[in-house]
Amino acid sequence: MRFMAIVKATRDSEAGALPSKELLAAMGKFNEEMMKAGVLLAGEGLQPSSKGARVRFSGTKRTVIDEPFTETKELIADFWRLQVRSKEEAIEWIKRSPAPFDGECEIELRQVFEASDFPAEIFPPEDAAREQSLRDELQKKTAKS
Repeated sequence: MRFMAIVKATRDSEAGALPSKELLAAMGKFNEEMMKAGVLLAGEGLQPSSKGARVRFSGTKRTVIDEPFTETKELIADFWRLQVRSKEEAIEWIKRSPAPFDGECEIELRQVFEASDFPAEIFPPEDAAREQSLRDELQKKTAKS
């Protein structure tokens, strides 16, 4: 099972406040522990939303929203992608994480769809095989860098 661990943004992360040296070291140690256990697939910190953009879709129309977003509780500051045996294992790993920010903060866990989650009539085996091939190729590229 794959899970996305979504670190919710805070007012400080959206203001561009950098983590302390101690927190970066603790997170690095935690990431290394997950990597050695074969759990960590990816993990990144994200710049504040003021350095990003959104593209809103409405039928064939695309609208770019290029500004900081005010609803901090809906924003993502960091993420991990995990490969685990169960939701409970994902929860246990995240409970061991250093707190990403001072004060209250949240990390949301969401299971990633697998090809097997879809019936063959909407995701035929040849499409699932193509998707797996792309995933394998990405994995190889990531391992090289």
